[in-house]
Amino acid sequence: MDALATTLGDISSVIWGPFVLIPLLLGTGLYLTIRLGGLQLVKLGASLRLGLLKRKDAGAEGDISQFQALTTALAATVGTGNIVGVATAIGIGGPGALFWMWVTGLLGMASKYSEAFLGVRYRGTDAAGEKSGGPQYYLERGIKGPFGKFLALFFAIAATLACFGIGNMTQGNSISANMENSFNVAPWVTGLVLTVLAMAVLVGGIKSIGKVTAGFVPVMIIFYVAAALYILIANVGGIPAAFAQIFTDAFTGTSAVGGFAGSAIIIAVQFGVARGIFSNESGMGSAAIAAAAAQTTHPVRQGLVSMTQTFIDTIIVVTCTGLVIITTGVWNMTDPETGEQISAALMTGQAFSYGLPGQWGHWIVTLGLVMFAFSTILGWSYYGERNIERLIGRRAVMPFRVVFSLIVFVGCTTELTAVWNFSDMMNGLMALPNLIGLLIMSGLIARETKWYLKNDPKLEADKAQIEDFMAGRPGWAEWKSGDVVGSSHKYGGDVQEPDPIR
Repeated sequence: MDALATTLGDISSVIWGPFVLIPLLLGTGLYLTIRLGGLQLVKLGASLRLGLLKRKDAGAEGDISQFQALTTALAATVGTGNIVGVATAIGIGGPGALFWMWVTGLLGMASKYSEAFLGVRYRGTDAAGEKSGGPQYYLERGIKGPFGKFLALFFAIAATLACFGIGNMTQGNSISANMENSFNVAPWVTGLVLTVLAMAVLVGGIKSIGKVTAGFVPVMIIFYVAAALYILIANVGGIPAAFAQIFTDAFTGTSAVGGFAGSAIIIAVQFGVARGIFSNESGMGSAAIAAAAAQTTHPVRQGLVSMTQTFIDTIIVVTCTGLVIITTGVWNMTDPETGEQISAALMTGQAFSYGLPGQWGHWIVTLGLVMFAFSTILGWSYYGERNIERLIGRRAVMPFRVVFSLIVFVGCTTELTAVWNFSDMMNGLMALPNLIGLLIMSGLIARETKWYLKNDPKLEADKAQIEDFMAGRPGWAEWKSGDVVGSSHKYGGDVQEPDPIR
């Protein structure tokens, strides 16, 4: 297992190195930001209002509301990456890594918008009448020829494998380790409880997941952010210095205690970007799968709602975690017993313990991680089942839900060094075909986005108004009629997919 972990770590380092995924990820986000006219900044307010306040489009078809699609995607992304991932990035790359997590998030909002737009634009309906979409479909349907099919199948295989790592075993392992450390609960007990809870929710499919996440996710985020803000207010005098250190170290590099001596800027960039995408998943294509199930009257509208997920995840939750770690000074402290740097798994808990009275900080981080990680299991189960449906068919969905639930127990009770490295590798392999596809289809994305926003700049148009100004647009009649893949038409029974949109 040690040899396997080392090999996977080496492969992951290449994928996430300075010559493969990092420039592609940042470059794609920057390119889409330019082509879309800084959409993530210009339309952020209207998008938050649409997703958080209005929450749904009246008369639109789909399986879950826009808000439920948003919370399902948030459930999948607000997880251990927001607690352990941030600590890992700062612990190894120094405070400057947080800056690169911000950059990844801001540019990633354009990528997140684009993939969610395509997820709805090319969604179909499976044999059970449920919406099914994401890179596993839009890469093939939006890109002509065998190359598009290759990208789609590559993504589907990588996503199916990744869901058992990033979306299952690593989350369960983090929960059981923290429950044992904080409350002395045996890992097998945690594993059994989580398995039963997961199965109870997952057998109901996306509608059950959407209902749970819509009520659960907002509460858990507010709970965690409120505790972080309390600490930051108590340490308000250290915030300016923390920001100064973040921006300075982002371009000079800092050696963390016990980390790499003379850590250079590339380490801050590498771990900031890698843990940034681990946290918000922008560019990976995963959120497009949840977006495809949304009840929306136009792909642009759900794309904008989905875009706010990255803002909430990275600019709000990740920032709170990072600033607490830096302002309390925990990021470069050593363990008094071992003399080594405090591990990433314990760093955030230690920072909250310093900032809150008694054991409150430790308990809040533990409970926050439990809620974050369990919600990630729910969200990623849906991502996995949609890719299983793409590879095998609808008949495999229910067996997948059962197996996925049982694997949670394995994650809670097994040492997972190799799985963490495997998860990093699979994340990268998911992102590669998706980012290539976003670049190829960027013209379609920009063209349709500009047309829609020209006619509905404040996102206030109703279904009839959208029908009026979209009439005659290429692909619109087909999308509405159900004659081609990507329609919003509800089918019954087995579905024979028509020819792809070209």
